[in-house]
This record gives sequence, structure tokens and C-alpha cells, in this order.
Amino acid sequence: MALIASASVEFEHVLVVGAGQMGAGIAQVVAASGRRVSLQDPLPGAIDRGFAAMRRSLERLDADVEGTLARIAPVDDLVSADLMIEAINEDASAKEDLFRRADAQLPPGAILASNTSSIPITSLGAATSRPERVIGMHFFNPVPVLKLVEVIRGLGTSDETAQAIVALAEDMGKTPAEVRDSPGFVSNRILMPFINEAAYALLEGIAEPEAIDTVAKLGFAHPIGPLALADLIGLDTCVAIMEVLWHGLGDPKYAPCPLLRQYVQAGRLGRKSGRGFYAY
Repeated sequence: MALIASASVEFEHVLVVGAGQMGAGIAQVVAASGRRVSLQDPLPGAIDRGFAAMRRSLERLDADVEGTLARIAPVDDLVSADLMIEAINEDASAKEDLFRRADAQLPPGAILASNTSSIPITSLGAATSRPERVIGMHFFNPVPVLKLVEVIRGLGTSDETAQAIVALAEDMGKTPAEVRDSPGFVSNRILMPFINEAAYALLEGIAEPEAIDTVAKLGFAHPIGPLALADLIGLDTCVAIMEVLWHGLGDPKYAPCPLLRQYVQAGRLGRKSGRGFYAY
């Protein structure tokens, strides 16, 4: 179990739930920090795809491939751990159900963290008997490369939990930014309207996708344009986050652009489906 060392908690064993793009990246950086990881995902083939993605990532980074992967073990269900990091689909009811099960199965002292990009941490905490040990730990894609972690405190999150997660993020080479629990937090409160306006510019025929993204890259010094970034995130995820912003903040300016909805309905979800604003 967790050892108390000075003001921080040394998380020796971390359970990562979800082996998709984000979950696999989180498992990789946790294991690269020397910790033992249990990786769980019920979807057929998800664990194998996650391990293949981690291997490719570690090879690109010229890191210790075998040593890192050896610290990650697939598991069929939730297991005892010092910390759970949830990285499943951006669905509030599914996350709340997972947190209820984790609350029942993980030790009372374990911290339950969510990689959610928009769903309130307070509601996840309310699904458990330990809201003081529930927190948001929002990584950014690609997880092994990008340094930022939003650390989101729910209404009941304790100072000790927040301090432990900040210390963990720093120990993994990340830069934590502490924010309050609000729809979209800081990152998506700013990013999603940016992506939405880019989609409107395309819908209204103001410019083609390449031109819109070039303006952002060369005019704003962004490493990637908003439409290419939406494809990377997943257009279905973008729409889900905008729905949370729209309903949570009560302002129609956050409503998803009709073109985004149409692309999702057509199965054009971005890189993961082979086509979004661009073809892959």
C-alpha cells in the first residue's frame, strides 16, 4: 500500500482503467516513473492495442521499452491499488458507475482520479463514500510528450489529496496546474470554443481546412491547427465536451457547430476512424 513520505504519497501501484489513446499513454508515463501499473479495459483487443501503442511510443522516445512495459500488467477487473486513474469514454453515467465500483473494491485509503476533460469531479465524488479522495487528473494527448496535467479539485477534495496528486504529477515529469471544478475546467473552456469557431469558419465557406489551420499555426504560433487538433482528439469527444459546457454553463455559445454534429453522425470521428476534417 501507499507509503507516506514527507508531505507526499508514494503511489507504488496504480490502476489505470481504459487502454485507449489516453489510458495507454497514462499507463506508460506512470510505469516510466518506476511504478507498478495494472491496466484494465473490458473491450476486446483494447489491451493488446494499448501495449502496441505504448511500444511504438517508447521506441520513438528512445526510452527503456522492455523495462517500462514489464511494469505494466493487464488485469480483467478492478484490483487493489494505491491510486486509480480512470480514462474511459467521456460519458458521465459510465464514469459514475465505475467510481461506485472502485469505491467498493479499492482500499479505503486509495485515491480515485479521473482523466475526464469536462465532467464535474464533484459528481464523481458524490458517487462514492470518499469524495475527499476523488480528484481530476486531466492529461493531454499525446500523454508521454505533453507536460501539462490539470489537477481538478471537486467540492469535497481534501488538501492532502490535491497535494499528493500534484507531487505525483511532478515526479512523473509533468507540470501540474491546479484548477477548480467547473464545466470544461480551464483547458476545454478555452479550447473547445476555438475548435467550434474553426468549424463554423469551414461551414460558412470562409476558408478550407488547410487554410484555417495554417492561420492558427503561423499566425498564432500553435503547433497544430484547430481542425487537425479536433481530428486528433476525436470529433465525438469534442461534441461531448461541448455538450457538457453548453448544459453546464447554460450559454448557447458553447453549443456544438452543426458541421461537427454532422461529421459525427457520418462516422467521421477524426484519426481514429480514418477521416474527420482530413483523411488519414
